[in-house]
Amino acid sequence: MPDEKRAVLASSRDVRDYLLTKENSMFNYPWLDQYCLSKPGTEKDFKEEWNATRYMLCGKMFAMAGGDKTGKPIITLKLNPDDGAALRERYGDIIPGYYMNKEHWNSVYLEGSVPDDVMRGMIDASHSLILESLPKKKREEILFPQGRQD
Repeated sequence: MPDEKRAVLASSRDVRDYLLTKENSMFNYPWLDQYCLSKPGTEKDFKEEWNATRYMLCGKMFAMAGGDKTGKPIITLKLNPDDGAALRERYGDIIPGYYMNKEHWNSVYLEGSVPDDVMRGMIDASHSLILESLPKKKREEILFPQGRQD
């Protein structure tokens, strides 16, 4: 294995370990993991091949925390293309989704300075996009786990 690839893999493991330590969790956004998990129907797993934590809704990913090619910690979120473009223009720490469809996915550097309310709004929007893509029956099961109270 070439040295530079080995270094990236080592730094990726370092990023994962650093992200998973409680005191350093999600850098400038220590609330991020709990916030993603608070969204209805959210499941969390770790994708070993990607060295990334995924937040999913019925098996469809709405957020992924990992590292970019240099190992800098990021979270990647799905957004409406126009909203994503506007946010990338406004904030230097939001870039086209790393290793994802650049039109729909956006990555945020976790060491950056995107305001908390903007980050929460991005997570909400990403979760909503995935929720709306599900069949109506599945959406209702997620939103009304006790059944509708009509």
